[in-house]
Order: sequence, then C-alpha cells, then structure tokens
Amino acid sequence: MKVVLAVDGSSFSEAATHALASDVRPEGAEVLVLEVVEPLVYSVPPQMAPGYEPEMAERMREQLRQAEASVERAADTLRGRGFKVQTRVAEAEIRSGILNVAADYQADLIVIGSHGRKGISRFLLGSVADSVARHATCSVLIVRTSAPST
Repeated sequence: MKVVLAVDGSSFSEAATHALASDVRPEGAEVLVLEVVEPLVYSVPPQMAPGYEPEMAERMREQLRQAEASVERAADTLRGRGFKVQTRVAEAEIRSGILNVAADYQADLIVIGSHGRKGISRFLLGSVADSVARHATCSVLIVRTSAPST
C-alpha cells in the first residue's frame, strides 16, 4: 500500500503521523511524507527598496528548511516503527500540491491532520483536509484532534 502523509509541522501533523504509525501495518506499506509550501508570490514595484527581493528569497529558503525538518521528524518516527519512508517538500498551492503529488505517487491512501476549524474561521480560511478529501482519487484518512486553546 502506498501512503502519502501530508504534514505541516503542527501538532495536528504529529497526531496524523502517530495515527498512521499505529493504524497501518508497516509490512508492505510505502510512505511518502510530504509538506507542501506555498510559494511567495510578489512583484517588486520600482519604488521598493533595493534589498526587498533578496529578503523575500531568504524567507522562502527558511520556509523550505523548516519544511525539510518537519518531514524528517515525521519520517524518523515512521522509520522507527518499521515503515519504508521517502520524503518530499513541494512548492505549490497546498491543496492542489497534495493532490498532485498523491496522484503522481499513485497513492492508495492520503493521511492528513485537521486543524478542526469551525464556523466563520473555517469559512474564511477554508479546510485543506476537506478539500483533499473531496477531490482525492484515493482514500483519505483525516485525523482530527482538539484545537489548542489560545
């Protein structure tokens, strides 16, 4: 079975990683741990300070470094449980990035954590997990946990 585990470095991703490790047998399972990073889209108007563009490029490099660390943490957890694991960081719109990578990987299952947003915050922010579940061509396991209190 080929599984895509979508992570984002959050406690919700950790819950999805642990759910995968405990609910799926490692024998015969191949896992691709994936984090999709939204590219920074910007244009530099002529009046912008000259240092702006390199600063944005450094910000993107930092996001990619954090994503690499996130997928490696999840991969280490799964390898410790006997899973065959690959990792990938992709630059794309998050929803379509997860779906496209899963299709290219020919995944049988996508595992994703849910932030558990409801009401107006879900309406305004959308739900990556919901969108992936609605549009995936394979099974999707959404791991729901309580949102941390702020």
